[in-house]
Amino acid sequence: MKLISIVFSFKNEEKNLTELVARTAKVFTDINNYNYELIFVNDHSDDNSEKILTELQDKYPITIINMSRTFGHDPCTLAGFTHTKGDLIVTLDSDLQDPPEVIKELITEHEKGFDVVHTVRTKRLGETKIRLFLTILGYKFINFFSDISLPINAGDFKLISRRALDKILKNTEFRPHIRGLSVWVGFKQSIVYFVREPRAHGESKFSFFSAPTIGGLITGVTAYSLKPLYIGIILGFFSIFISILLTIYALYLKFNGLSALGSASILILISFFSGVILFTIGITGIYIARIFEQVRGRDRYVVKEIKKKK
Repeated sequence: MKLISIVFSFKNEEKNLTELVARTAKVFTDINNYNYELIFVNDHSDDNSEKILTELQDKYPITIINMSRTFGHDPCTLAGFTHTKGDLIVTLDSDLQDPPEVIKELITEHEKGFDVVHTVRTKRLGETKIRLFLTILGYKFINFFSDISLPINAGDFKLISRRALDKILKNTEFRPHIRGLSVWVGFKQSIVYFVREPRAHGESKFSFFSAPTIGGLITGVTAYSLKPLYIGIILGFFSIFISILLTIYALYLKFNGLSALGSASILILISFFSGVILFTIGITGIYIARIFEQVRGRDRYVVKEIKKKK
């Protein structure tokens, strides 16, 4: 009988955990030949989440991994991955927006021979059209600049086989991007479509313009491509071309006895070239920062304690 490890990364989800565990467990009453374990990675919650999960351990196969401080979604998911025992691993959010019932479809796809099964949201209930538009734009931005192709509107809800996960875990990136790694690792990949439900209780921890969201967008690009660095080169050539044209224009004005360029033109040129320089330095700085984080050699996360079912 195969074992499925289900990994949840969460912070302050006390209102959702009881229903989440019950719904997830119910899924496996209708699935033959599979046992399951629930791994909850607690990203330093300050509510009653840990207490609720500890009580639920009496009834369900729950492992609680408590982080020493808040590390963020991807490092916590990675921590959960390292403690899985299953032949298959499923990761999903803890806010009940990703319905656990879809796990059945993920397993069905895996049994067809797929190692990674993504879920793509056909609808995102409870979210504004502006947010939906910006989300799709974000995915297209990553796909345009990076060397991987993320399925549009695919979130963290996915199934990964043991052999694919082992390859993911061999990567030592300090700032991992799980969505990207699940595509980068290759193997046969498939998609299951579903309707994402509105958040059941509480408030979202990830507004579109929050630091984790913007940081994830930048990581999604810089972790898999050097293309942004080429933008600096392209802008540099463009600037040189513009300066040559302006030089020719200035010489034309001089030899024809016309007035020199005005101060407004000078200010525009200075602003343009300064912007190009700063933009290029900024892109380079992001890559240097990633190198610095990597060579510094710090742990990607710190686990305070692990509580297993007695």
